Amino acid sequence: MICKDWMIRAAMAAGLALAVQGCASSPNRMPPAGAYAGPAYVAPTYDAQTTYAPAPYAAPAPYAAPVAAPYAAAPFPAAAPFPVAAPVVADLPVATTGITGVTERKPDLCKASAYASSVGQPGSTIPTLGLTNVYRVVEYRGIEPQDYDPDRLVFRLDATGTITKIDCG
Repeated sequence: MICKDWMIRAAMAAGLALAVQGCASSPNRMPPAGAYAGPAYVAPTYDAQTTYAPAPYAAPAPYAAPVAAPYAAAPFPAAAPFPVAAPVVADLPVATTGITGVTERKPDLCKASAYASSVGQPGSTIPTLGLTNVYRVVEYRGIEPQDYDPDRLVFRLDATGTITKIDCG
């Protein structure tokens, strides 16, 4: 099948016309005002002579006291006709005195109070503080790992990069 150049150009022009028509229509794809050609809406009418009565009121049933059972409960027999063995109960575990694997948070092991004068300073001053122990910088809305090291200094920055808090962790 031989395809002529003019056929390709005609198909491209038709596609372009459809694309332009779609872009020129309103963004919500609703017909313009007054373009609806359907039947006019007519609100339902109600007869003024018709009365509507509310549903009849039904009073709740009066409270009735519970009725005693027509039979008397028989007491348990004094002795069973056959010997009953006591159930076997496993030894209870020994009570634990503490939780293992949890590091207790101790106050100021990292000596954060020594760097309290840095609060309010820009975060760029942290490397100039002469820190000898491990430290972490947590940026504003940054991701912070949840591992706890009581000897690590944590510098917390705000949105402008200013140190707002210094603590251990």
